[in-house]
Formats: sequence, C-alpha cells, structure tokens
Amino acid sequence: MTIDLTQVRGLFFEESFENLDIMESSLLDLEIGNFNEELINNIFRAAHSIKGGAGIFQLEDIVTFAHNAETFLDEVRDRKHSIDQTLIDLLLRTGDILRMMLLASKDNNEYDTQLVQACQNELKQALTKEIIETPEIISSEEIIVEPEVLRQWHIEFKPDLPILKTGNDPINLFRELKELGELTVIANTDAIPNFADIDPQSCYLSWELILQSKASRADIEEIFEWVIDECELNITVNNLENLESPTSENLKSIEVSEVETTEPIPEIIAPMVSQDIVVEPTVEIHKEPSDDIVNKHVNIQGNTNSIRVGIDKIDNLINIVGELVITQSMLDQIGENFDNSDIIQLRDGLSQLERNTRELQENVMRIRMLPISFSFNRFPRLVHDLSSQLGKKVELILSGESTELDKTVLEKMSDPLVHLVRNSLDHGIELPEQRKQAGKPEIGQLHLNAFHQSGNIVIQISDDGAGFDIEKIRAKAIQKGWITPEENLVNEQLYEFIFQPGFSTSEEISDVSGRGVGMDVVRRNIRDLGGSIEVKSETGKGSKFSIRLPLTLAILDGQLVRVGKEIFVLPLLSIMESLRIQTKLVNSFTGTVEIYKLRDDYIPILRLYKLFDIKNTATKLEQGLLVIAEGDGQKIGLFVDELLSQQQIVIKNLENNYKKVQGVSGATILGNGNVALILDITGLIQLFRNQTKSPSYLPLGATRYE
Repeated sequence: MTIDLTQVRGLFFEESFENLDIMESSLLDLEIGNFNEELINNIFRAAHSIKGGAGIFQLEDIVTFAHNAETFLDEVRDRKHSIDQTLIDLLLRTGDILRMMLLASKDNNEYDTQLVQACQNELKQALTKEIIETPEIISSEEIIVEPEVLRQWHIEFKPDLPILKTGNDPINLFRELKELGELTVIANTDAIPNFADIDPQSCYLSWELILQSKASRADIEEIFEWVIDECELNITVNNLENLESPTSENLKSIEVSEVETTEPIPEIIAPMVSQDIVVEPTVEIHKEPSDDIVNKHVNIQGNTNSIRVGIDKIDNLINIVGELVITQSMLDQIGENFDNSDIIQLRDGLSQLERNTRELQENVMRIRMLPISFSFNRFPRLVHDLSSQLGKKVELILSGESTELDKTVLEKMSDPLVHLVRNSLDHGIELPEQRKQAGKPEIGQLHLNAFHQSGNIVIQISDDGAGFDIEKIRAKAIQKGWITPEENLVNEQLYEFIFQPGFSTSEEISDVSGRGVGMDVVRRNIRDLGGSIEVKSETGKGSKFSIRLPLTLAILDGQLVRVGKEIFVLPLLSIMESLRIQTKLVNSFTGTVEIYKLRDDYIPILRLYKLFDIKNTATKLEQGLLVIAEGDGQKIGLFVDELLSQQQIVIKNLENNYKKVQGVSGATILGNGNVALILDITGLIQLFRNQTKSPSYLPLGATRYE
C-alpha cells in the first residue's frame, strides 16, 4: 500500500511559489551597500524551505540547485559579500531558475538545463569572491565572533506515528544533516508492533544521531524546522577538543545492536532500518551556454486554480447557512398548518429568508475576492528588470494594494496591466540625461493605484514622463488614412487612435515594445470584462491610464425601470438620483441635445424609447421620470416611464449567442420568467455622443457649456 501524497505535493508547490515571492520582494527591498539582516534571513529561509520540501518529494535537481543557492546565501548572511547590484541581480536570476524548475516539476515538463547550469556556475564563481574593503571603524561597540569549534552533537529524534502521511520522510532530514559533517545513525525499532497491528502509513522508528560538525545549534534546528511539531527532538553537544580520545575513532566503534523480535521486521519498515545515508555527488557539466540562452527571460508567473480563504470568511458562511436552515424549518412548520392568521408570521419568515440569502450571497462573493496586491506584487521585479535594460532610473509607487476584486477579473487583468507598465517604461519615462535637461529629477516615477468608486474598481497607471506627442499621433493617423489633414480633432479624440491595431509612433522597435501590437488587445480585454479605459496626458508632464472595472462578473444590485412595455435594469450604484422633470428647466444645446438644469449642473437627456425604438410609451417629458446616472465620471439623464423595484440580479452574458450591443452589458431573468436587458451607463454615454454628434471633449454633466 502506497501513500497518496498528491494533495501534500500540491501544497508544497503552492508554498514554494510563496517563498519565491518572499525571496524576490526581499531582494528588491535591499538597499545597495546596506546589510539588512532581517531581509537576508528571509531570503535564506525561503531557499532553505524550498530545498527541504523538494527533498521530501525526491526532486533532486531542485535540491542540488537550491543547496548551491543556500551555500552562497550563507556566505552573504555571514557578511562575506557586499550588498551590491551584481549580487542582487544574481539572486533574482537564481529565484527565476528555481521558479522555472518548480513549474516544470509541477506539470511534469522539461526545463532548460543549460540555463540552470549557467546560473549554478555563476553561484560557484561568486563563492570565491569576498569583500576586499572593510570599514576601519565598525561601531562604538565591539563585535565578538565566536570561533568555529568542531563539536559532537547528540540528537534524539522520535517522530510522531503519522509523520509519513504529511510527506515528511526522516531519511531526507538525515541527508541534510550529512551535509553538515560526519553522521552516524542508530535506529531504534522497539516500538514496532506485531505484524498484524502494523499500519503501513505509520512510522514506528526513532533514531539516535551523532553528528561531528562545526555547525551551530541553529543550523541543526533549521533542518528539523518542517517537522518540529511532529516529533520529539532533543539536541545536546560536546566540544570534541574536550573529549579524552579522538571522537572519530570512538564513532567508528559504535555498533547497532541486534534487536530480538518474535516476528521479522515487515518489508515496509526494513528498508528504513538498514538504509545507508548516502548523499549523491553533484555532477558538474562543463558546457558553456550561449549568451542568448543565459540572458533568456524566464517566465515567472504560475497560475493557480485555488484560493486561500481566511477562516473568518468561512465562519461567517457557516453561521449564515445555519440561519438559513433555521428559517427554512420555520417556513416548513408554518406550511404544514397554514391558515390566514399565519400570514404575518409567513411574511416575517420570508423577510428573514431574504436577509439570510443576501448575506449568504455576499459572503460567498467575498470568498472569490482577492486583494489586487496579488497582481501588483509582480511589478517591482518587472520595473527593476526593464528599467535596468532600458538604462532608466524609475521609482515604483504602489497604493491601494488591499483593494479587493473578483479572482477572475484579477487574472484577466494581469496581461493588460503588464502591457501598460511596459509601455510607460519604454515610451513614457525618459532617460536620466533627458530628464535632467527637462528640469526633472533623474529618477522617474511610475504609480500604480487602485480604489473603489461607485460600485466599481478603478486601477490607475500614471507616470511623470514625456506624455503623448499629440502631433505624432495626428501625423500617424493621417498617414494611416484614418483622418484627413483638414479634420481638427481635439486631444481626447486623437488618444483613441492609440487603441487601433497596428498603431505606434515609436521610430524604433525594441524588445520591450514599439511594434504597435497590444493596446487594441488591452482595450478589448477590458471591455470584455465590462470595463472601460480612459487616457489623460500632458506633454512633458506625463500620462495616466484609468481602468474602470466591475467588482464581480456574477451579481449586481439593479434598479428596474419601465419604458413602454419593456423592462430594463440599471446598475444601482450608477444611479445618483431620480426626479420629476420640470419642463421650464429643459433647454436645447446645438439644436440636437436636450439639457436639464439640475442645481449647478447641466445634464444631457437621453430618451431611451428613441434609442431602442420602443412604441406605446411616454413621449412628453412631464409624463415620465429622469434618472440621473454616472459613468466614467460623466452624468447623463435617462428618460423612463416608471421606476419599478430594486433587485439583486444574476448577470447573463449575451455575447455567447448574440453580437455585442453597445449600451447593453448583459441580461437577466426576472422573477416572472421574463428577460430584461442590463444597461451599460458608459456605453449609453458613448452611444449618445455618436447619435447626437456630441464632441468627446464636451464633458457630460458639466457645470457650464459654451
């Protein structure tokens, strides 16, 4: 019978990727020339944990590579190397290689062994380099360094019975101890039961270990870190120089006494008793990889189909389900003996059921919500690498990392965000010399921000670079034949061209960008998520991309409105107010647009019955209602016949069966079985502009029109 370690193996890879993230973020937080002990220890522990876990699952190639990295990190921890950019870059590449190897092992795929060998060679070469200069004055306090002393460590190790079920093989621990020095292992088989009582998934052995090494107690305890809660561990020490006779001779005389048993040791246990502790030698491959392979970019993103959920969210869910069960029982009891006198009690029960259902839905949706830091955390490394490649100095500022959004939205936004950041680094932020000439600091700023607004999440990518060259955009649009030289478009209209396929004003094609591929895909991906993207730029001062997305793709709070016999749904969080129209406050703008003066605002009116060609409806403004809605920071008044109820609605995608309809984001099935269209406020505003030929530079809902 074999132990199924599939789930434990999956957990190992998940935790290994988390350790790599810790390793990378700690490296990026290191300051040149400044030894930060906490960050260095974080990096060392991450590499050590990966090595230990890989050993459990016999991923020997990962163990070997991680061991080389750990050896180098141990020297860094002992201050034998200075913290410079070369060291940080080497360790970042080391993390990339580990990630590549882990991803390949997880999916049972092959990886580039030349890339691995090249990095191993770099690590081995770095081991020979030590700090040349040391400060003459270290501090006012004297630093005392303990001399390395050869010690004899006596370790008593008794694992819990189920240790094998958690994927922790004691043999791997002994292999790690063997790397610290000369090791003798004595197995104790006293606890092995009769054959009939043996559980093949339990460990009945305990061990006495004698280690001859210069290692410290902390080094030994670190090896047992993964199993410390699953064993009894006792570590004692003697300095070998204090022993009466040479310990090496004493150790050679130690023998394992035979154990008398009434029955033979079962086959499943015997290998663990007799197995020699052997550490396989590392094989060096003396093959120099080509430069293009060494510098090949490593894919550092791993996908996951799981979500880590906080225990408080699960507890809330369990409590609400319990309330639902109670409410359901109450309604069942009323139904068994129902008469007219129970109508009030029935209504109370239904109200309680509605509250419980809403709470359950909200909590379930929260489980799918993840902080945007899951996406933002990849950018420090990306900015570090690209800015170095481009010869630019860039400071990355992250804010709003705790802002949560749906996991699906987060995953689908990953590539668009990467593309926008790469464009900002390549085309936006200038070289240090150019920035100095323009009177700017040498270090450019790239800011990623996220926040909630009106039921949506807004993600902003801004920089203090050169901004868009509007004349280049205009010239390129004329060259492409999209506009004529006579057309006088404003900046906002010209910005729309950057989202056209194949559009680029870059004169040079680089490895980063400049091919005109991507911005159209960025906008398409955002629109597929029900979102929108807006561009603002000022020449010489920088650019800002603002992305507006729904928090979730599944459910929204909606306001039902009637236009003729048709029912539509408006997102409740987009509605600012609704009112009866006073015709004396309605004016005409440019002869085609109706404007309603609401306090200090001027709101354009969109008659939905005209837009959707609906008959038998109110046509006079005083007969209906005006619903003031906001989208992309602009207001519009929707003329409807009547406001109906507010409901939580389940969003159904229309594009699986129908073509995308501007102004409509989806559909839902109402309680009576009828289908209602869900209106997209941003899309309606754009549709309104197109139909009325209202220029895009004219802000809807502005305080003044000229």
